[in-house]
Amino acid sequence: MQSWQVRGPAGWEQWSRPMVTVVPYALLAVMAALTVVFEHDQPGSLAIDLVLCVGAGGWSLAFFTLHPAWRDRIGPMSVFLAGLILFGLIMVLRNPWFGFYTPALYFYAYRIIGWPRELYFIAGVAVVAGTAQAAGVDVGSWLGGLEYLAILAVNIVPMCLVAWIGEVASRDYASREAALREAREARERLEAALAENAALQEELVEQARTSGVLDERSRMAREIHDTLAQGLTGIVTQLQAAEAAADDPAGWRRHHEAATALARESLTEARRSVNELRPEPLEAGRLADAITEVAARWSARHDVPAQVTVTGQTRAMRPQAEVALLRTAQEALANVAKHAPTATRVGLTLSYMDQETALDIRDDGPGFDVHGFDLDRPSRNGQGFGLVAMRQRIEALAGTLQIESEAGGGTGISACLHAESPEVRS
Repeated sequence: MQSWQVRGPAGWEQWSRPMVTVVPYALLAVMAALTVVFEHDQPGSLAIDLVLCVGAGGWSLAFFTLHPAWRDRIGPMSVFLAGLILFGLIMVLRNPWFGFYTPALYFYAYRIIGWPRELYFIAGVAVVAGTAQAAGVDVGSWLGGLEYLAILAVNIVPMCLVAWIGEVASRDYASREAALREAREARERLEAALAENAALQEELVEQARTSGVLDERSRMAREIHDTLAQGLTGIVTQLQAAEAAADDPAGWRRHHEAATALARESLTEARRSVNELRPEPLEAGRLADAITEVAARWSARHDVPAQVTVTGQTRAMRPQAEVALLRTAQEALANVAKHAPTATRVGLTLSYMDQETALDIRDDGPGFDVHGFDLDRPSRNGQGFGLVAMRQRIEALAGTLQIESEAGGGTGISACLHAESPEVRS
C-alpha cells in the first residue's frame, strides 16, 4: 500500500493533513451543536445522537490520531474507516443534517486506503451522503425506491470517477518525477564522464608532449655524442698531432687538412641537428604562448607595438604545423622590421577553427606591389627569399599562404593549415 503521507504532488500532504486530523473533529463538534439546537426538547434522542458523535470521535481518536503507525497498514485502516462509515450511516438515518459529516469521511477514504480498495469505501461514504440527501424520499414505494437508488448512483459514480482520475494523475505525476530524476541522474553521469574524459585527454596530451620532448632530447644527446663530440675529439687529436709534427711540413699539412675536414663535417652535422630541433619558444609551451613571446621580444627590440589575439578553442597541433606557423610569424615580423620601418603597429591573430588553424599578421607600413612580386622564387639580389621560404613551408603541409598589400596600405599575411595536417610532402 502506498503511504497516505506521500501520495500526490509535493505540498499536498501538508495541505491535506488538517483535513484528516482536525476537520473531522470540528465537523463532529458542529454536528453536536446542531443536535443540541434541534433536539433540546427531546432529551432521549439528544442523548443518543450525542453519544454517536462522541463514539465517532472516540473511534477516530483510537484508530487514527493516537496511532500514527497504523495509518500505513491496510488492516487497521480498513476497520477504522468501515466503523466510521457505519457511525455516519446510523447518524444520517437518525438525522439528515449529519450528512455534513460526510466530507470528512470522503477525505479519509481518498487518503488512507489506497487504490483500488478505496473505491469500496468511497462508495460506502457515497451511500451515507445519498441516504442523507434522500431523507424525504418514501423508500417504501417502488417509485421512491428507484429515486433512492438514483440518488445513490448520482453520489457513487462521480466520487469513484474522481478517485480514478486522481489515481491516473498520481501515477502520471510519479512517472514524470521518475523520468525527471532519471534524466537528472543521466545528466550528472554524463557531466562526470565528460569531465573525466576531458581530464584524461588533457593528461594524455601532456604525457604525449612530455614524452616527445624527452625522446627528442634523448635523440639529440645521442646525435651530439655520435657526431659532434666524436668530431671535436678527432679535431683535437689532429691538432695535437700537427703540433708534434711542426718540424715535418708534410706531416703537419696532412694533420691540418684532416682537422679542417673534421671541422667541416662537424659543422655540417651541427647544422643538420639544429634544423631538426623544435624552436626554443615552442619547447616552453603552446603555440599561442610561443607566438606571444616572439611578438613581445620583437616589439621590445624595435619599439613597435605588436598585439597578439587568439580566437577559438586552443588545441595541440602536430609539431611540424606549430613550427611552420611560428616560423611564419617570425619571418613576417622580421620583414616588418626590414622593409616597413615606418610601421607604427603590428597585429597577429591566431584563429582556431573547426577544421583549420589560421595565423594572420598585419602591419600599417608602406606596403608593396604584390602583383609585381614573384612568390615562386626570390630575386637575384636575394630579396623576397623569406616570403618564398614562408610559402614553401606552409604549402609543404598542404596549407595556404596569402599575401595582401598595396603601396601605402600596409601588408597582410595569412597562413592557414588544416586542423590535422597530413604528413609533410617530399
